[in-house]
Amino acid sequence: MELLEHATQFLSAQQIHDVLIHRGHALGLATVYRTLQALTDTGELDLQRAEDGEHLYRRCHRQGPHHHLVCRACGAAVGLPGTGLERWAARQGQVHGFTRTSTTVELRGLCPSCSTDPVPSRSVAARGRAARQEAS
Repeated sequence: MELLEHATQFLSAQQIHDVLIHRGHALGLATVYRTLQALTDTGELDLQRAEDGEHLYRRCHRQGPHHHLVCRACGAAVGLPGTGLERWAARQGQVHGFTRTSTTVELRGLCPSCSTDPVPSRSVAARGRAARQEAS
């Protein structure tokens, strides 16, 4: 959890596992997946789906409904309030007879740093290497 507490971007289970192994923890990737799922289920972690479909995780300190604006190049993320969207979704659900509506919005763009980079194309793998270097 400490790793995610200080992460500035969403991380994959593989990235988290790699950092933990690098730090000397002996645990399997399946344990990391189970732990991430449990923390996501309790609301302690946010789940974001990468453009390639991979699940990414981050500890988010924003309370209540919210969404994220994520840099498609480096993975930096900003929490955004989501209350207006949730109200609209609930109304739309009622109009069409749905109950327990929920929303998942993925806003993507280039952060200020990547907007000025002539080649803003860091992959998930590159972000993983960067996360391991930060953790060292």
